[in-house]
Amino acid sequence: MAKPQRERTGRHAFLVAAGILLSRLVGLVRQRVFSHYFGLTDAADAFNAAFRIPNFLQNLFGEGALSASFIPVYSRLLASGDQDEADDVAGAVGTILVLTTSVLVLVGVLATPYLIDLIAPGFHGAKRDLTIRIVQVLFPGVGLLVPSAWCLGILNSHRKFFLSYTAPVLWSLAMIATMLWFGRMKLDQLAVTLAWGSVVGSGLQFGVQLPVVVRLSRRLRPRLDFRAPNVREVIRNFGPVFVSRGVVQISAYVDAWLASWLGQGAVAGLAGAQLLYTLPVSLFGMAVSAAELPAMSSALGAEAEVASYLRGRLNSGLRQIAFFVVPSAIVFLALGDIVTAALFQTGRFNHGDSIYVWGILAGSSVGLLANTLGRLYSSTYYALRDTRTPLRFAVIRVALTTGLGYLCAIPLPHWIGIEQRWGVAGLTASAGLAAWVEFTLLRRALNRRIGRTGLPAPLVMKLWGAAVAAAAAGWAVKLTIGHHHPIVNAMAILGAFGVVYLGATLVLGVNEAQGTLRRLIRR
Repeated sequence: MAKPQRERTGRHAFLVAAGILLSRLVGLVRQRVFSHYFGLTDAADAFNAAFRIPNFLQNLFGEGALSASFIPVYSRLLASGDQDEADDVAGAVGTILVLTTSVLVLVGVLATPYLIDLIAPGFHGAKRDLTIRIVQVLFPGVGLLVPSAWCLGILNSHRKFFLSYTAPVLWSLAMIATMLWFGRMKLDQLAVTLAWGSVVGSGLQFGVQLPVVVRLSRRLRPRLDFRAPNVREVIRNFGPVFVSRGVVQISAYVDAWLASWLGQGAVAGLAGAQLLYTLPVSLFGMAVSAAELPAMSSALGAEAEVASYLRGRLNSGLRQIAFFVVPSAIVFLALGDIVTAALFQTGRFNHGDSIYVWGILAGSSVGLLANTLGRLYSSTYYALRDTRTPLRFAVIRVALTTGLGYLCAIPLPHWIGIEQRWGVAGLTASAGLAAWVEFTLLRRALNRRIGRTGLPAPLVMKLWGAAVAAAAAGWAVKLTIGHHHPIVNAMAILGAFGVVYLGATLVLGVNEAQGTLRRLIRR
């Protein structure tokens, strides 16, 4: 609870952010190469739809569920000095996880034709057949990505953040290398080969973390033990989190399901926009949440002291997240065409495709802040060993996402007289509204438990005002310089945006701006 510990957590958040930034930057390169070869074609739709099925399992059993169930128990044992018991718990959880996912992967490969009808009912003929082939190749990679998330849980608990969040770089590099090497293939063949490249990358991602995990946990052994109290606590916590993650994944599934009915390029366009949307969510929301969870979980003392400690950490984390996410939302809304053109406009991906993805990205900006702040609130519940409250609110969010998503994606384009494929932008905007409802419920319930938390209204007004002023400056530069190479335009326009935003927040006395400027000067 002392200031030095808070400063260490700030450094930990920086390491998480640095690792995620590196991983996401390479991921953006991967997506640019993908866009060059595939554009918004049927093969691109098939690959992106196929990837959702194994990704669904990875998210259910992987990082999110383990963070909420395993890290609090494991971190508490480490904090109390019981390294041997911590290693026993890690070995048992890892064994149970591997056995469970192995069975699901085998069943998934066999049941793929039926799963396709669930995720992409709008695909028919050759497009559907290609999706099935890709899924059957991708599924084995799940058996490697889930243990990789187990490694992340151990590394994070030992405060080894950088490696765990940079390991996905190898996965992206394997896919990039596959596309560059086999890029002259026909698109259908290239899509299947790329799936194999993804499996190889999954193995590399797991393999680079395992030696460090073994070194940190010297007594780590595979063991099947359901009876040990700490293992049972992990399993007991895992259940609600598993369901909660599943509910959230259903929201993504609904988006993909509806997008499959919206014509060629809708699924691929949604995937491209989501890659950009998740960048600030991961870089800022996940970075702060991942660094805070082990520290929050280790909090000891009287109930009032723990509540005060959590409240202070939570409010500090919220300010850090908002300082970076508010301008991200404005960029996506006002300058999204500049971003998508710079990152994706090459080869088969043309200017019209950039405008289309911008529309989807603009819809995503509606719930960007709520989504990132909500991650930190959920982490606070998990630190309090409460996994059921976030589950209840996640169910409400998905119900809203489903209902609003259908209305905005299917009938709304007809009502207002636009092309059906623009319904994807309605999907992302409606999901944003649902995220705000979930965030409000999470905050209200937690405030009743530990006291008042949240962002001060004056700070919120300063951040939004500075971001809008920065967007106006960006537009002024955009109109002044005219048309150049997309990357040149992005550097000039987004550079002006960043300078004005930082300058405005400094003038307005935002503490986070001063801290950011000091870090930039040091570097």
